[in-house]
Amino acid sequence: MVFNDPVNLMSYVSYVFQSYFGYSAEKAHTLMLEVHEKGRSVVATGGREEMERDTQAMHEFGLWAACQPESGSD
Repeated sequence: MVFNDPVNLMSYVSYVFQSYFGYSAEKAHTLMLEVHEKGRSVVATGGREEMERDTQAMHEFGLWAACQPESGSD
């Protein structure tokens, strides 16, 4: 999960989602808007080790992120 922050430009957040996750420009933009408007967005799912690696990568890009287990309430 990536959280909104007062530091990073929206274009940079979209760039990170495209370059790290390989998302299309459209999907990266949609996720970035969700982060911006709702305060957070689930940008990837998977196993614990993979999510911890992705969270660390987001930190290295300077984004605020956390690895959280799925709630299962869907």
